[in-house]
Amino acid sequence: MQLLAYALAYPILRFISILPFWALYFLSDCTYILLYRIIGYRRSTVRKNMALALPHLSEKERREVEKKSYRHFCDTFFEMAKSLSITDKQIRQRFTFTNMELAHEYEDKGKSVVVLIGHYGSYEWLLSMNLHFHTFKGIGIYKAVRNKYFNELVKRIRRRFGAELIGTKSIIPAMRKNAREGIKGFYGFISDQSPKSQSIIYYGKFFGVEVPMQVGGEILAKKLDMNVMFARVEKVSRGHYQCTFVALEGSPKEYPNFAVTDWFMKLLEEQIIEKPEYYLWTHKRFKHRKKDTDNKATA
Repeated sequence: MQLLAYALAYPILRFISILPFWALYFLSDCTYILLYRIIGYRRSTVRKNMALALPHLSEKERREVEKKSYRHFCDTFFEMAKSLSITDKQIRQRFTFTNMELAHEYEDKGKSVVVLIGHYGSYEWLLSMNLHFHTFKGIGIYKAVRNKYFNELVKRIRRRFGAELIGTKSIIPAMRKNAREGIKGFYGFISDQSPKSQSIIYYGKFFGVEVPMQVGGEILAKKLDMNVMFARVEKVSRGHYQCTFVALEGSPKEYPNFAVTDWFMKLLEEQIIEKPEYYLWTHKRFKHRKKDTDNKATA
């Protein structure tokens, strides 16, 4: 069944990837109507999340954010498919960096970096940062897809710009091995998802609600003596993004446990409040929240 599903889906994705951008976004608009207005994909989850995170907005304002977020969600899916055939020139034009010189400074120091990333803007195209490095390698940490054929496809898409991918189950030994062998890189950790209940070791505040945090990036940065940066990705216009790196001052070892994670989540929260429509609201981010710690959590 896995092979059959892949055999049916791959030609469609391949066809999508070769479409011009105007046609790509026409399909995205059609998918938005199907997904949001007809199917109502995870609409109840999105509304619960927004009610917790954006209580300062009226219900009408949240509905407007909701519609825009689904449009952006559809765009990012088709942009990921486009990655199968997008050229280096195209991606350099569509995903830019405002301060790549900061990354180059870390390269000159010869010290690997943990890059903390949120599900905001275009986290898929962020892997194109590998095209801009001089000596370091961009390394994405990813969670494997259950269908092994689709998993290989996702890996192929995300490797289009020369980045290396390491599964979450292999990251610790892989990073230690790279450190021993002197291999330097920028390790991208998407760190705003809710961890599995059995993996929870720390609760922090996200929009005033106590929720479990992903702390792997911080822990590994401290253990392996790496610098830490936040990748602030903004949507400039449809199909165009820019990234600004924000560096953590000093070594992560200088900070109390989980303070680096709190720093990242605070920066991400500030960005979401500015333009909430570009965040991925379909995740059940608050499902393991501490309901007795904040009045909003009982909503």
